[in-house]
Parts: sequence; structure tokens; C-alpha cells
Amino acid sequence: MTKIALLSCLSALLLGCSGEQSALAPRGAEASEIARLFWTMMIFLAVVLLGVLAATVLAIAGGPWVRARLAAHRFIVGAGVVFPTVSLLLLLADGLSAMGSRTGPADAAALRITVVGEQWWWRVIYHLPDGTDIESANELVIPVGERVALSLQTADVIHSFWVPNLAGKVDMIPGRTNRLTLHATEAGVSRGQCAEYCGGAHALMSFHVDARERPAFEEWLRAESRPAVQTDGEGARLFVASGCGACHRIRGLASADGRIGPDLTHVASRRSLAAATLTNDATAFAAWIRDNQHIKPGNRMPPYRVLTDGELRMLAQFLDALQ
Repeated sequence: MTKIALLSCLSALLLGCSGEQSALAPRGAEASEIARLFWTMMIFLAVVLLGVLAATVLAIAGGPWVRARLAAHRFIVGAGVVFPTVSLLLLLADGLSAMGSRTGPADAAALRITVVGEQWWWRVIYHLPDGTDIESANELVIPVGERVALSLQTADVIHSFWVPNLAGKVDMIPGRTNRLTLHATEAGVSRGQCAEYCGGAHALMSFHVDARERPAFEEWLRAESRPAVQTDGEGARLFVASGCGACHRIRGLASADGRIGPDLTHVASRRSLAAATLTNDATAFAAWIRDNQHIKPGNRMPPYRVLTDGELRMLAQFLDALQ
């Protein structure tokens, strides 16, 4: 039983070193620097541990000559003062260098995105070179091989933006704008998480970063900049009549220009719903509309239990068509 428990613990530790939310499986330049710094420190600590163990064994089992050398003033000063001082200074310089790569300035022509943490979702605003802004939520799509400048803000309490595969975490402080540069080195989807406790639904405040090759990114950006593809029909009229447009915006739909909740113009094209809490389909839309407080307790959207099953299905199908 002891061996089985030990193997289980080792397996869990090894599994924690890989996957979509692991700092040791980098897909970005900044994350690669962090992983390199981690392994550098681990190797250094392993060397120190082996040296201490060797000195301990020699002090216990060595002869008088060995013990005398270990107790010599020169050895104590060298191993106990000079070596730690020099090695820790080198590690500090390496760490400061890695920190600079995380927050270094992006190119003037780089894609610029503002991310605002809110209880408990992420507002994402793309600032285009022509001066227009495009708003999305809970998902970032970025080009591979290019530095992307993020401005990190919060609308309420302290949040923390962390996508381990791409970069280290940066806190979002009320009244302040912090900055982070993302530089994805390969295409793929990375999962991020709020890394600072921000209230009851903190654990349900995740997001995705989708790194795409430049042609695929430009195609997505063109589609994202257009108004909603469906702005008529019974579903759209029910959306407005139910008051959804007071909190949510759908570009191209009259009376749907709310800014309290996420922009829903292209909500069906996202990977997930409710900040990576639900899958993105009509069934999830219906579940969220009717009983969202059960799914994410304390969120600021009231449950709509007054809708009939037919109305709920119609509204969910309308949202599911907003590609």
C-alpha cells in the first residue's frame, strides 16, 4: 500500500508539470523564460543539496584529516559565505532578466488589447490601428510570433491575469493599469485563470487564449469586427422585450447596447460560456438564462425563470446563432 501511495503521489506531481495550464509546458517566449529560470534554480538547488549531503557524510564517516579540512576557516568562508553570495547574486540577475522579458515594451505596431477583470468574467477590448475598438469577452485571439501588448485593469476588486503556458501572472489593481506582453511561439489554445481570490465564484473565472497564424487571425478579426449576422426574428424580438439589451450589447440589433454584461455580438463563436464554465451550445445558453445563479452563485445576472420553455428555447437558439 505504501508503494502504491508513493507512485500515486509521484504520478500526480508529474501530471502537474504538463497540460494546458502548466507553467512548465511553455507555448510563449515569456513562459519559456520562466520555465528556464525554474529549471536553472532546480538544478542549482540539487547541486547544493548533493554538496550538503556529501559534506555531512564526510563529516560523519571521514577520518581526522577530512574533518579537519571541513572545519578549516577557508572552507567555511568559501562554502558558507562566498559561494552563496555569488550564486544568489547570479540567480537574482537571471530572475530580473526574465522579469524584464515579461513586461518589456511591445512594438509600436503591435496588437493592443485591454482586459478588464470583473466579478466573475473578463471584458476584452481590441484597439485597432484605425482607432476603432472591438469588444469581446472571456477569450483572447492573438497572432502567433508577434508581441501583443495587454493593458490589465479591474472594474471592481483585485483580480490577477494568469495564462501559465504563455506568461507569468500580473495583478489587476483598482485604479491602476498594469501591463503584460504576450508572445505566442506556436499555434494552440491555452487556458488562463484569475489567480487572486476575488469572491465566491473566483474558481469559475477562467478564459482561453487562442494563438493563430496571421492569416487565420486576420480572418477572425474581420469576422469579429462585423455586426451580428442575425438581428431579426422572434428570438431577437424576445431578447429586446425581455430586457436583455439593457445589460448586453449586440452590434446591429437596435435596443441592445448595454455595457454592464459581456458583449454578445459573436458569442456563439467563442469556445465556452460564462468564463469557461459551460460548453458553448443552445443547451448551455438555456441553462444559464434560467438558472445562472446555481451555475455561478453571486454573479450579477438575475435568473429568468419567468420565461416559458418555448421562449427559453427560442432565446437560446437565437444566441446560439450569433456566430
